[in-house]
Amino acid sequence: MLREILAANANLSARQLDQFEIFYRAVIDWNEKINLTAITGAEDFAIKHVIDSLTVWDENKFAGVRKIIDVGTGAGFPGIPLKIFKPEVEIVLLDSLDKRVKFLKSVVEELNLSGVECVHGRAEDLAHDKNYRERFDLVTARAVARLNVIAEYCLPFAKTGGIFAAMKGKNFREEIAEAGVAVKILGGGEILSVEKNLPNLPDIRAVIYVDKVKSTPKNFPRKAGVPAKNPLR
Repeated sequence: MLREILAANANLSARQLDQFEIFYRAVIDWNEKINLTAITGAEDFAIKHVIDSLTVWDENKFAGVRKIIDVGTGAGFPGIPLKIFKPEVEIVLLDSLDKRVKFLKSVVEELNLSGVECVHGRAEDLAHDKNYRERFDLVTARAVARLNVIAEYCLPFAKTGGIFAAMKGKNFREEIAEAGVAVKILGGGEILSVEKNLPNLPDIRAVIYVDKVKSTPKNFPRKAGVPAKNPLR
């Protein structure tokens, strides 16, 4: 079922379909030990996790993208689907829970993926590390926090000329309206939303794209916990 749905809705090779099947089995196996996802059926996994993750990729907008960081990646979404889909990119998978990072390292090894770094840490801390700050062409985040909060986590990782892409649900317009000040402070430019529809699902969602137009001030992101408790407005 998973293979058929992916083949019908995405331009994937036989090897990529094999990799997604392996990824799915790994998530289901590890899900018995740690909480990775509530979505375990093959059809739902294919649509709500894999195809949803791939909606973030814009072939024209991302023509020069080579280095990606996926902030708050969880079980690897959208990072691992993006890596399977675009094997030439280098990607950092960042998560604050060590158990999830151990899973990510295991599945990256099982899939024989090169150019993937799995990092245990908080965005508020890692974004001040010179090895990661403003080093990425693309910064992604999926269902991590409201846009004005996640922008503070993510925009410091994007280099000037890079892109921040946030995957959002039905309330995306409301989040855009409240995030304008934060995005500007953090070095972002215009906020562009692109509505997305997933197969067999009635709800509308969107990918929000923000170009990084200038360097983020050195005092951002603020200390761990502060962005969520006191969002920029």
